[in-house]
Amino acid sequence: MIPARYAHIAFGFVLSGMMSFLVSGISTFLAVGFIPGVIGQWIGAWLPSWAVAFPIVLIVAPAARRLVGKLTRPD
Repeated sequence: MIPARYAHIAFGFVLSGMMSFLVSGISTFLAVGFIPGVIGQWIGAWLPSWAVAFPIVLIVAPAARRLVGKLTRPD
């Protein structure tokens, strides 16, 4: 287990991994179709995408939280 003070980093790591996995998979299938080796191509596209997505999520998350705070109201 990791300390709670690192929760935002862990959240960004998991979220960026899941989102980049799904988006790269959709993009790969749309680009090449279901061909032999498509899973390898997908993983080959996903890992660099995740490497880019993770730091971007950490940088953009505070601005996204502020924007959501302005778009919502307390219950």
